[in-house]
Amino acid sequence: MAPQFTVIRDTTPDSAILKGAVVAMGNFDGVHLGHRAVIAAAIEMGRAHGRPALALTFEPHPRRFFSPNTPQFRLTDERAKLRLLAGTGLAGAVVMTFDKARAGTSAQDFIHHDLIERLGVSGIAVGYDFHFGKGRVGSPSLLVNEAPRLSIEVDVQPHVDIDERPVSSSAIRIALAEGQLDEATTMLSAPWFVTGEVIHGEKRGRDLGYPTANIRLDTNCGLKHGIYAVRVGRGPERLDGVASFGRRPTFDNGAPLLEIFLFDFTGDLYGQALDCAFVGFIREELKFNDIDALIHQMDGDSARARAMLAAAPDAFPRLGTVD
Repeated sequence: MAPQFTVIRDTTPDSAILKGAVVAMGNFDGVHLGHRAVIAAAIEMGRAHGRPALALTFEPHPRRFFSPNTPQFRLTDERAKLRLLAGTGLAGAVVMTFDKARAGTSAQDFIHHDLIERLGVSGIAVGYDFHFGKGRVGSPSLLVNEAPRLSIEVDVQPHVDIDERPVSSSAIRIALAEGQLDEATTMLSAPWFVTGEVIHGEKRGRDLGYPTANIRLDTNCGLKHGIYAVRVGRGPERLDGVASFGRRPTFDNGAPLLEIFLFDFTGDLYGQALDCAFVGFIREELKFNDIDALIHQMDGDSARARAMLAAAPDAFPRLGTVD
């Protein structure tokens, strides 16, 4: 049985904090390969010193605080991020509220008050480009310089490249917006996924022979509109299917909706939370002149989705349990 993943927040009493832990610091949007290198360094440091390793992250994303009116396509909301972090082998996560007070905290105060006094950290792992504190003055080099005086170990991880291109959350967002799922999956180390509650739709799929489970995604979701091969998680169960994300131009051209047709499945999913992992991009969204042409295309899409999923039988993110 996996050990419990502990989440520490600003409201967590000092007596409940895992003192002396090693922390991997970052925003961790997507928990991609670059983030995982930092996490692996923290876990290894903790193992060497007999200490637990935690992720230290911020919610909401600092970018949302500084630019509240600018749409932000987040790869992972807070819960998805924590579930991914819980699947890495970390003992837990420290979630710090990013608000006006946090934004105004100097780098030195953050180190001494938050890291040393409150958390009692014994080591820190960060990426080469991580900055913190008022004005983003805090840097990996500052942590390295402070480490001897504070009697802590600091590990700075270099950027991770794939085909001479740095892995980053921004690059993954661009790949998803362009339908380049293979590229996004490589940078994430697993398919990108979303979680949502199944809602009632227009039920057109039933008449077409393709009943769907419909999920409304975040309005800022930047995923390319189109048809995808998907693998769905319902608790521990995995179900394969084909999904459309977009505005349904053949019918109403309405608000974007994720519509999932699950292969070889019957049952009522309304109100249930599903994890939907995007395994392969099949085609762009199209408008059809008649229903027969649409059904013929959907038959072909389903066949392609089945083939893609059969070629990737284990494609699904590794998710841990978060209370």
